[in-house]
Amino acid sequence: MRSLIDILELSVAEIDELLATAEDIIANPEKYADACRGKKLATLFFEPSTRTRLSFEAAMYELGGNVLGFSDAGTSSASKGESMADTAKVISCYADIIAMRHHQEGAPLVASCNATVPVINAGDGGHNHPTQTLADLLTIKRELGRLDHITVGFCGDLKYGRTVHSLISALSRYAGVKLVLISPKELGIPGYVKYEAMSNMEWEETTDLEAKLPELDVLYMTRIQRERFSDLDTYERLKDSYILTADKMKLAKEKMAILHPLPRVNEISVKIDADPRAAYFRQVLNAKYMRMALILKLLGAAKGKERRPEPLPTARGDEGLIVNELKCQNTRCITQTEQELDQVFRRVSDTVCRCIYCEKKLGE
Repeated sequence: MRSLIDILELSVAEIDELLATAEDIIANPEKYADACRGKKLATLFFEPSTRTRLSFEAAMYELGGNVLGFSDAGTSSASKGESMADTAKVISCYADIIAMRHHQEGAPLVASCNATVPVINAGDGGHNHPTQTLADLLTIKRELGRLDHITVGFCGDLKYGRTVHSLISALSRYAGVKLVLISPKELGIPGYVKYEAMSNMEWEETTDLEAKLPELDVLYMTRIQRERFSDLDTYERLKDSYILTADKMKLAKEKMAILHPLPRVNEISVKIDADPRAAYFRQVLNAKYMRMALILKLLGAAKGKERRPEPLPTARGDEGLIVNELKCQNTRCITQTEQELDQVFRRVSDTVCRCIYCEKKLGE
């Protein structure tokens, strides 16, 4: 593994290895205190973030390394029109590994194909957030003792929630996982997640949180994300669709775990924070440990190797690709702004293909 852009790039064995490393870090922090001495992490956050950026920085510092970067895209050369490809090439001259968050879907993929150091996707638009998924998996494992044969409820914004999409993809590789998808109809799970990542899973959709609470081993709450809405009237109508209260928690199992990628607004009452089933702040801490494990793995994989960018699928000669014959219609896709970037689609059926950067579908 050279970079991490999508959680599906990790096999179950690799995920289990990262989980084991994270748990060893928790048990033996002194063992890792100098593991990255002399190494530098560049944090390139083109979209606002507090938890994720500070988590990466804390992870690198606790491994004995150093951090450089910015948290305000307005202070970067991107504000002057520099391409993502050029940014990645430049930062590779300064850092040993890059963590990137970007509002355009596919930006970290483009960076990884041009950087000569490992790139970690720290969130790209509403698309992927693989390191949050690793934190979620560690939290579920530590709370329940397993990742298989569980019922997981996802509640809130399932349409734009990149954390939801990534976690569903990861859970699809574990046996006996059932999904309960709880959302307003306007914020339901996208088709490409439902019919691809979930194709081998048992799942159901509902608008009724209270009716399904007694069945859940995990409740993954999400906020309705104002920044993902172009129509603020729709946001105002939907923002308070689900609020988890102490009274509602009386319906839940005694051992159910409540997760939330944070920040929360008012979808979880603060009165629940003292409930032992509230795992969301433990989830924050687990994120740091998983990012420590991932940094170690990626730097270990790159150690002693010649620094070369990872090629796009077109350069690798992957089959089933359509190059520069179609145009992605997703306004959040990196292809809308990136200089001279090939439009590449992967054919998934005779009538359907998907943009390799953002997974936007063209066809029926």
